Amino acid sequence: MGIPRGEGASARTIPLGFTLVELLVVVAIIAILMAITVPTLSRVRRQARGVVCQANLRQWGMTLSMYAQNNDGHLPSRGIPEIWLLRGAFLLEDPNAPQDSLHQFHTRDIALCPMANKPARFGRFVGTRTRDGQTMSFEGTAGSTFGAWELTVPTPVFHASYGFNGFVFSGLSTEQRSLADVLGEVDVLALKGAARIPVLVDAVEFSLRTAVLEDGGSPPWHEFERSEGGRPGAGPMAHFCCINRHNEAVNGLFLDWSVRRIGLKELWTLKWYREYDTSGRWTRAGGVKPEDWPKWMRRLKDY
Repeated sequence: MGIPRGEGASARTIPLGFTLVELLVVVAIIAILMAITVPTLSRVRRQARGVVCQANLRQWGMTLSMYAQNNDGHLPSRGIPEIWLLRGAFLLEDPNAPQDSLHQFHTRDIALCPMANKPARFGRFVGTRTRDGQTMSFEGTAGSTFGAWELTVPTPVFHASYGFNGFVFSGLSTEQRSLADVLGEVDVLALKGAARIPVLVDAVEFSLRTAVLEDGGSPPWHEFERSEGGRPGAGPMAHFCCINRHNEAVNGLFLDWSVRRIGLKELWTLKWYREYDTSGRWTRAGGVKPEDWPKWMRRLKDY
């Protein structure tokens, strides 16, 4: 005969929670899973933003190609085309804005790389541009690796994180020529080597024109974000587009309207203007050695 449950029967105690050891094990497992998944998710997020950045540049390619085809192969030359192209239809308050067909294009949504969509305000830039006897002023603050530049003059205030190779608006020439000379001479659709001529690149200011004179200058001695005051180290190229925005590269649009990644050291090998030496001292063809580069760039791919 079995023992009846009730008085005299011992009841088993059932624990209602985790012991300290079990809780520590659970916490450790969660920490391990986080350590595995967070970097992966971060990498996937960066890759997705890189895809959107390239999609923006492809839209720019279609816009500029359409403009050139409708204007006998010519790109804009009046005013400061790097500014009013980037701002497109949003130039109604700009007294220097050319009133022509480009104003039908709305470019604000494609002026920002998703990796740099908020103004960084790293240092102020001020300048003027004179063409055909007309002088135009501009002011703003520079961007950074992961920050947009800001234009305050001419108004309205505008943010973007790409920069134009300004030489494409003057026939890839470094000479100051009149508008009539430019329009009468250059058909960008017929230029040879278009796949090596950059048009629009991830950058910290709106124009790369002065950045690439003297064959690009010296590379930045420090990564942008780690340099004093947020400004990069010595060298013209350093102040504009040699930034580690897309995993040791920037994205760029070329004159054949193709879009691709550009390795940071590759910047010194591109055809920025007609006289630019693509085999200069900072290229493998020019004899650069790995130890010649700043420490932060030595591990990057050589070109």
